[in-house]
Amino acid sequence: MYDYLIVGAGLFGAVFAREMKLRGKHCLVIDKREHIAGNIYTEDCGGINVHRYGAHIFHTSDKRIWDYVNQFAEFNNYINSPVAVYRDELYNMPFNMNTFSRMWGIRTPAEAKEIIAAQIAELGITEPQNLEEQALSLVGRDVYEKLVKGYTEKQWGRDCRELPAFIIRRLPLRFTYDNNYFNDRWQGIPIGGYTRMVERILEGIEVRLGVDYFDLIKEQPDIARKTLFTGMIDQFFDYRLGALEYRSLRFETEHLDCDNYQGNAVVNYTEREIPYTRIIEHKHFEFGKQPDTVITREYPKTWQQGDEPYYPINDERNGSLYAQYEELAKTRPDVIFGGRLGQYKYYDMDKVIAAALEAAAAQE
Repeated sequence: MYDYLIVGAGLFGAVFAREMKLRGKHCLVIDKREHIAGNIYTEDCGGINVHRYGAHIFHTSDKRIWDYVNQFAEFNNYINSPVAVYRDELYNMPFNMNTFSRMWGIRTPAEAKEIIAAQIAELGITEPQNLEEQALSLVGRDVYEKLVKGYTEKQWGRDCRELPAFIIRRLPLRFTYDNNYFNDRWQGIPIGGYTRMVERILEGIEVRLGVDYFDLIKEQPDIARKTLFTGMIDQFFDYRLGALEYRSLRFETEHLDCDNYQGNAVVNYTEREIPYTRIIEHKHFEFGKQPDTVITREYPKTWQQGDEPYYPINDERNGSLYAQYEELAKTRPDVIFGGRLGQYKYYDMDKVIAAALEAAAAQE
């Protein structure tokens, strides 16, 4: 019998497993996929580390977490500075003075603020009734139409007027010429990829891949004293209260015989008519000089059972349903639910690690 069965070899499961091993516990990590590292898995393709499940840039302002991950990887100095394409126009992201200068031919923060304020005032929206009105009341018509509307509708698969206002609580406007997407103190990509980093976290811990938890537990119900479950909490309880909703993604990866396809790691496509939300050129995450390149187009899609769930839909209905599953989870003190699926929330990587450390500390 193991002390802990850890379901999922992603970041949450790996960190929890390491912490419990350090506390002298006997752990088994399983994953239904044939690889470790979950959605941060990177695959070496001719020297280019391909982010198989979408771009992941590590960033944090928590020194404790930064020091923690640096035990397992050396990080480069990559700064996330995506660009956005709208028709034949190209804009810097996040919304900053480079964006506004390109959009309106202006140079100063005062000019940009004046244009945005005038557009907001002209619209006269005092109580936004939907996402479109909320976004318009925050950034005005030009930024919304060119950089928010189409991208958001592709992500959610619905018209912005059909989405609730609370989905967008704020849209940061920066009145400096700064293309750094994140405000965090530390940022970068692990040199050699995320998979190598997770391998080091899991060093000395038994891992079995291609193993489905539900099959295993039928055969060996007493395999462990406690379980950490990082899969879907509603699936764990056989959807007895109903199914939680997610958005899914489809990735289309292509190897190209050129050394530089788009000149940037991440290029967003904000028109609704273009079916993918962005193209990732993986070599630029690590400043690659290879003679060839690998790109991935990312297509949002409606999630159906059997698809990979990527983003929880944190609306009122799903929030209420998850709260019921949280209550149900209290009937299983032998199971810890963790990660974006187990806790039904979107997590940045640093927050995943912090939550895993907290979960491990709570076992003492």
